[in-house]
Parts: sequence; structure tokens; C-alpha cells
Amino acid sequence: MKRTTFYNLVGFILLTSFCSCSGEKKPVNGRTDTPTSGTIEFVSDESFSPIIEELRKQFEFKFPKAHLQPRYTNEIEGLQMIKDLKTCLFITSRGLLPSEIAYLKTKRQLPQVFPIGYDGLALIVNRANQDTCITVADVKRVLSGQAKDWADVVPGSKRGNIEVVFDNQSSATLHYVVDSILGGKPINSTNIVAAKTSKEVINYVDRTPNAIGVIGSNWLNDHRDSTNTTFKKNINVMSVSVKDKATPMNSWKPYQAYMLDGRYPFVRTLYAIVVDPQKGLPNSFANYIAGPTGQLIIFKSGLLPYRGDIMVKTVSTRRK
Repeated sequence: MKRTTFYNLVGFILLTSFCSCSGEKKPVNGRTDTPTSGTIEFVSDESFSPIIEELRKQFEFKFPKAHLQPRYTNEIEGLQMIKDLKTCLFITSRGLLPSEIAYLKTKRQLPQVFPIGYDGLALIVNRANQDTCITVADVKRVLSGQAKDWADVVPGSKRGNIEVVFDNQSSATLHYVVDSILGGKPINSTNIVAAKTSKEVINYVDRTPNAIGVIGSNWLNDHRDSTNTTFKKNINVMSVSVKDKATPMNSWKPYQAYMLDGRYPFVRTLYAIVVDPQKGLPNSFANYIAGPTGQLIIFKSGLLPYRGDIMVKTVSTRRK
């Protein structure tokens, strides 16, 4: 009796193993990607597209059978796609709210949310504008509509009304301004321009002498400079001060060192939101970004990686 039971059990195990290993079935969702191969679409807020493009290219170079198709959109649409399970990966500047995590759990999904780096929120002006120092208090006054003219910020300025230019009304950039700079209060400036994309913000400021553009600092690094200490030449980047009066000595641009030591005040965290129970290509790409190679790419792009030991050295130079 015992021997018969034993042979029946072995036969069942062998049969089950044979059925599961032969003739693999495609997943119900139609996905055939693996951690290192296949084709998938993922979503990112458009304001991070320069660094995401660099990361994507390097990942595909390492894994030639992997094909990542980015969809650059705004924060609201990207988060909705995650909640609707229309994408497995979304990169933006905030994590999921407890209510959003609870909602995904009702769909039997357990999201992963982890930080991948830091980006400076930069203020840019026309290259003819040499008034490039501004206080945090004046930034708030401009965005809240209390300061409408350049003379309200720079006494004696003849530049006229201040036009504030954003990428779009649903972007991670605008969300950061409302949430972190204005403390949840709405932007009340009467001269707000929605330029649709970050590139269009730069172009608008380039041709508009009285404009201030608000943009992610990952758009501004001049790739001809391997030290990441210069910005694009067609605009000026403003220096921001936490003091009552901004001067060249107490104001700082969104360089890596100044974001690291806290001197530059407008810094936001980049997050990868992953909903990939299959543990395929989206999950693999997100972990690549968070890993040593991805963090090094972020560092070399001029942003701050979330992980890694960064040492800042002071170098003294003297002219002969």
C-alpha cells in the first residue's frame, strides 16, 4: 500500500514538471519580456527626459535585446496610468500617497517606490538679463503674484512685467512649486505662460527678455563640459539666496555641490514607481537606475545620485 502511494506520487510530480516545462504559455497579459530582453513602454514626467534618455541608452547598450520605449508625459497622467495598470514603471518627483497604495492593493498589486536621485529646480532668464541673483522670499512673491514687475524685485529695473514660464499645468515641476515652495498655496501670478515642454520653456526665455522660466536642472547642463560646471549658453541661470538680500556672494546656482551641501534651496527627489509582478524589463530597468551603474550615470549628468559616497574637495588656485 505504501509502495503504491509512493509511485503514484512520483508519477504525479514528474507529470506536473513535464507539463510546466514543455510548451510554455504566454502570460495572460501578453507580455513576453524578461529582465534583459523584450520590448516595453514605460512612462516618465517630461521634465526628467534628458537623464532618462541617457539611462535608457546605456541600459540598452548593456542589454542589446532589451528595447525600452519611453512615453514622456505629465505627472497627473503618469500616476493615472500606474493606477490603471497601463504601465509598469513611472518616474516622477513624488512617491505614492497611502491612498494610492491602498487603491493598487485592491487590484492585488504591491507597488515598489524608491528614490533614485536629486534634481535642482532651476530659474532661468534671458541671456541679456544680468539681474540673476534672487532671494527665496522674492521667488515666492513672484509666484504668488505679489511681485508682478521686475522693479518689484530689482529696484530701478526697466524690464517691465515678469512673465513666469512653466512646462505645463500638470507637470512635476508645477507640483513641486505649489507643494514645496508655496506651501500648498496656488500660483497667483497674472503672467503665467504654459509652454507645454521643458525645451519650449528654454526657447521662450531665449526670445523673451522679461521672462523667468522654471525648469529641471537636468535640462541645463552643457554636455560639452565633462565637469558639469557650465550651463547652456543661450540663457542665464539665476542664483538663489536664502538671505534677505541676494548678492553674488550669498546666492547659489543648482550645481551638484550646492545641492549636496544644502546651499541651493530648491532640490527635489526623483522616484521610480514600479508595479511589475512579472519582474520583467520594467523592474530590471528601475533596479539598474538604482544600482551602481545607474547612479554613476546620474552623477555624471550633473544631478545627485541617491546612493553613493560623494566627496567635495576645495581647491585653491592662484594666478601667476
